[in-house]
Amino acid sequence: MKILIADDHRLVIEAVKAKLSELEPGIEFVLAMSVDELLAGATDELDLALIDLNMPGADGQAHIDEIRRRHPAVPVIVLSGYEDPAIMRSALERGVLGFIPKAYSPEVMLSAVRLVLAGGVYVPPMMLTALPPGIVAGVAPTQNGDARPAGASSQTLEHLRSVLTERQVEVLQLLSQGKPNKLIGRSLGISEGTVKIHLAAIFRALNVRNRTEAVVAAQALTEAQQA
Repeated sequence: MKILIADDHRLVIEAVKAKLSELEPGIEFVLAMSVDELLAGATDELDLALIDLNMPGADGQAHIDEIRRRHPAVPVIVLSGYEDPAIMRSALERGVLGFIPKAYSPEVMLSAVRLVLAGGVYVPPMMLTALPPGIVAGVAPTQNGDARPAGASSQTLEHLRSVLTERQVEVLQLLSQGKPNKLIGRSLGISEGTVKIHLAAIFRALNVRNRTEAVVAAQALTEAQQA
């Protein structure tokens, strides 16, 4: 396995490198401390890239866009000191598969990386408490900041059950856990193609455009149901 770590602090790089070494023996690490080093070190052979937003040569998230353009098949995770949900959402909309705040524990980071390597998307829980009305179909924050469906949560869930089949609800539940299509299909005993068909119906029901938005919506609804 080959992993790129891009950050302008050597201590952060070494700490992340040490933790990711637990994934499997013999990982090859490519290290970068500036955007120039990042662009020079990135190749299509990478299995994963963890990239900081604020580093020498960075212009907003332009370096993320450039890596995505040059190496679209490489999974990218943003590892950042920022905890602004708007910045997180912007990164996810660019096609990154995870956003890990540096304030999170090493164990959370490792779990998020494992999820992304398995084909999933990692969405920080704090995004769910900052969703403005309309971002997720039928979901709005309550006065204390918790993500709840607008109106009664049961009404939103009942609406989804009225437009989704029982199988699609099961797919939605697994999607909320960040499971990739292959594992969803394996769990339910259906083909990956059938999973994609169910996901298309779920996207329409949730009024979202892609898998990342669906994960956010599904997790928000799950949190509301459990509250």
